[in-house]
This record gives sequence, C-alpha cells and structure tokens, in this order.
Amino acid sequence: MARKQADYLAALLSDETEVSSPAATAPSAPTQETAPAIQSNPTARHDRARGTTLLGRESALARLASGEVRQVTQLLLDPARVRIWSGNARHYSHLTEENCRELIDSIVSEGGQKVPAVVRRVEGDPDHDYEVIAGTRRHWSISWLRSHSYPDLHFVAQVAMLDDEAAFRLADLENRARKDVSDLERAQNYAAALTAHYGNHLTRMAERLKLSKGWLSKMIKVAGLPEGVIAAFASPADVQLKPAYGLAQALDDQSAARAIMDEARILRDEQTRLSARGDAALPAGEVVRRLLAAPRAVNATRKDEPYVWTSRHGRPALSVQSVNRQGITLRLHAGSGADTDALVQALRDTLDHLERQGLGLQR
Repeated sequence: MARKQADYLAALLSDETEVSSPAATAPSAPTQETAPAIQSNPTARHDRARGTTLLGRESALARLASGEVRQVTQLLLDPARVRIWSGNARHYSHLTEENCRELIDSIVSEGGQKVPAVVRRVEGDPDHDYEVIAGTRRHWSISWLRSHSYPDLHFVAQVAMLDDEAAFRLADLENRARKDVSDLERAQNYAAALTAHYGNHLTRMAERLKLSKGWLSKMIKVAGLPEGVIAAFASPADVQLKPAYGLAQALDDQSAARAIMDEARILRDEQTRLSARGDAALPAGEVVRRLLAAPRAVNATRKDEPYVWTSRHGRPALSVQSVNRQGITLRLHAGSGADTDALVQALRDTLDHLERQGLGLQR
C-alpha cells in the first residue's frame, strides 16, 4: 500500500473527529491537494478500530461511502488560474491594497491563507480551472502578495458542486457579514439574481434568501438608479440604501427626473474638479440634498432662487436671484470659501443649468 494511502486510512480509522489540512505549508507546485480533512458525524460514537487490516480498511471505506464520514479536500491553487464568478456582489475592480490591507497583513503574519475560499470547477475556459464563489478578497490579496515579494503563496480553496442559484445564496450569506460590500453592490447583485435565478418572482427570492420582501423590494428599486446619478457621488460606496431609495422614487416623476439628471451632471463635474485638485469630495449627504432639491428649484417662482451653486465647503457660493427678459441677476455669497477659479466655474455651471431649463441668455 502506498504510504500516502496508508496515512489517509490511518487517519480515517483514528478517534479524531476532524483532521485539518495545513494550508500554510504550501508546496511549490502551482496546484496541489492538501491532506484530506475528515469530518465525522458526531452522533456516531461507536469504537473505531485502529490498524490497516483488510477488515479495517473495508469498514473505513464503507463509512465514507455511506456519508457517515465526509472527505473535504482543500486545494492549493495558482490564483491566476482562478477567475471570479460574475454572480458575486463584490466588484473585484474596486478592491485595492488599502481596503484589503488588514487581510494582507493577516496572511503575511500567519504564513499563508488560513480560511479557504469556496470555488467550483469551470469547463471550456483554457485560461482558468476554477471560479471563486466565496472569497473574492482572499483571491485578490493572495494575487497581490504573489506579485509583491511572496511568490510562493497559494490560494487555498475548497471545491463545491453548486448550480448558479445555490452559488448565489452561498455568496450572499458570506457578503451579508461584510461591511465593505456596499448597499449599491448588493442591490445590483440582487436585481441581476432576481432575473437570472428567480424568474422575476420577488416573493420566491425573498423566501429562498430568508429576507423581508419589503426590504428586498427597496434594494431592487435602488439597483435601478441611472449611472448618471451614481456618478454624482464621490464613490459608488457612498450610495446608501435609505437616501438612495428616496432618490429612486423621485426619479419616477419624469419632470423631476430631468432636473435630477441635470444636477447630477453638474455634481459629477464638481467631483472631478475637486479630485483633480486633491481636495475633499462633496459628501454623500450634500449630493443627495442637491439632487432631491433640483426639481423644486426648477419649479420655483422667479422670486425664489431657482439655482444655488455650493462650494466644496458645503456653503452657497453663487445663486440666481431672478431671470427675466432683461437678463439674469446673480448673487455671489460672502464666506463661501470659494476662490476666484471656483467662482468662475460656478458661473459657467449656472449658465449651463439655466440654458438647459430654457432660461438662458440665448432664449
């Protein structure tokens, strides 16, 4: 009997209820199986004979076949041969050294990845052998470490046989505990799954995921926010469920939607300029306030201020006092914190806004 097989059967026949395979001591081969992890049914407490006799081997194999003992194999993989499943909520492109730093440091200090990811085999892809169902950050972190002075690290994973719906539920359960998966990412993931796995039946999806139907309905609504509105925020992660749901509802009114989209373009340009100058971005609360206020500004009487340009400090810098046939009256606010360049840009943005509303100087 081969030594590896003898060791395996000896472990199977031992009194241990679980034998873990050390993932940290990964060999240099790009893909290897670690020692099998043996998990025994805790209700089966009968005495287990030791040894490698024929009778003992037959008994061990019978327990394995019956399901009393389950063999869980962990693989040591080259992350380059593992792709990310498209059904996962987490956006792989949003992962960075900064937001994975804690995990990276943990892997280094522990000498390797301790918690295995869950993968499934793929067919017909010459570049990949598996895809990640749960463990996207672990995959990214190991890939990053391999290209930054740790080339011998391997991606530790367990293989699962899952259809797409089961894979989605597994990934969703893991992501619910992750604070770094944004509301928008989850909402978009749920919207895609609703069509792909549940035939657009919201009730069935809520039952399968054990979620409130009302809460799930709000998430699906938020997933429908246009890209132009999302671009108004400094980051998609700033789009939180409660205020985003209010925005999504406001967009149901066509006239309000036009004003919101116009304001979103202005906000997007402001965010771009602030980023280029290295200044702090407009906070999410300010973005939401201005987007929701846009329809009211358009419908306001000319005695009111139909448009206000806010500085990066959150204070009014320029506002429209009146618009009539004789011209446009503007007010520059003291104490806004806006410099000359910002005020010039404020004037351009204001004139562009009025022109889109049919109130420009060219009418």
